[in-house]
Amino acid sequence: MQRWRGLEDIPEDWGRSVVTIGSYDGVHRGHQLIIGRAVERARELGVPAVVVTFDPHPSEVVRPGSHPPLLAPHHRRAELMAELGVDALLILPFTAEFSRLAPADFVVKVLVDKLHARVVVEGPNFRFGHKAAGDVTLLAELGGPYDYEVELVDLFVSGEAGGGAPFSSTLTRRLVAEGDVAGAAEILGRPHRVEGVVVRGAQRGRELGFPTANVETLPHTAIPADGVYAGWLHADGEQMPAAISVGTNPQFDGTTRTVEAYAIDRVGLDLYGQHVAVDFQAFVRGQQTFDSIDGLLVAIADDVKRCQEILGRS
Repeated sequence: MQRWRGLEDIPEDWGRSVVTIGSYDGVHRGHQLIIGRAVERARELGVPAVVVTFDPHPSEVVRPGSHPPLLAPHHRRAELMAELGVDALLILPFTAEFSRLAPADFVVKVLVDKLHARVVVEGPNFRFGHKAAGDVTLLAELGGPYDYEVELVDLFVSGEAGGGAPFSSTLTRRLVAEGDVAGAAEILGRPHRVEGVVVRGAQRGRELGFPTANVETLPHTAIPADGVYAGWLHADGEQMPAAISVGTNPQFDGTTRTVEAYAIDRVGLDLYGQHVAVDFQAFVRGQQTFDSIDGLLVAIADDVKRCQEILGRS
């Protein structure tokens, strides 16, 4: 899959294409319907499928300080889109100047002049241009004079997650924040993932016999609620069953919120300085303090056993 950063990266000889535009944070199951349909139409027409997205999130530029927690960084979204068959990903730097583009100017500048769109596939709530003034009706109206068609896909699938609410990135972020990683996984179609570099912490886990990888998470990452989770640690090309702790470590009067993963039954694992990923499979218990270190050790051993049982069934 080709990856472009800005309109200037698009090859000058780029031909017609099928395009879909959106933040697509998480590339959840609703997003997959739209992207999948764009790929399907592209294959039917014998042209490439292109996804257009933005960095930073538009809300951070329009309303500074409102950047939402991210379900997936751009490199992870690119991996997921490539798996869906996308041929090219265009990440547009979202600046204050870009945010002031009128809807019609956005269409000409991006869809017509650069991507030569033949079909644009979107969800029914798609908005674009200055102050989100453009909608799918306007997008379709502009398709006539600019020689492209618009196809709408209903992305509002639902399930048990969120009490049956339609799947969305907003709902997924809420479930992650509440610690309902099983609900988030239903929407995403896979476990919620947190990534970052392993850094040196207080090393109390090592002293207690349960050495953990202390993950310095990427900016704006959506981190689950404080507690213990069963999941997977991805490092060195391996997927290892893990007991994951999120929180401030109140047992030792900690104040910094951390994500730590204990690779179950792995000895001598040295991951310092490595970029790793942590997948959250299931919630085990909330953050607690104990009367003694012995009580903490008993709880940790029980956590590890429960995580093994959960992961063994998954």
